[in-house]
Amino acid sequence: MSAPTRPHLKSITPTPTSPDPAQPAAPQTAVGEPKGAARKGVRTALRPDGQQGDGRYPVAWLHIRAPRGAVPTATSRCECGRDRSAVGRRRVLALIADHTAHRDTCPLRSPQEGRTAA
Repeated sequence: MSAPTRPHLKSITPTPTSPDPAQPAAPQTAVGEPKGAARKGVRTALRPDGQQGDGRYPVAWLHIRAPRGAVPTATSRCECGRDRSAVGRRRVLALIADHTAHRDTCPLRSPQEGRTAA
């Protein structure tokens, strides 16, 4: 018994006998403004940033998560390097008080150099 021949799985496309004429390229879209547009128009006025603020920026963050029916958690972070967290109602309340007290002792909020002279 001989095995039946299997059909070819790939089809070979025939090679064209003559070259196709080249198709013209599609016109390119114009980039930028059209010629002559707004050349005599109003100049753009550059204004200073209106939201510069008053010089204050955040130094310490207190993040409290207290979903209904779940255990509350809190984190207290400061740019001076202080990073504390608490889990549970009693410890979260203590961390809030500690975070508030840290405002007075943080070296970034109150420089220590002039305190002894004053």
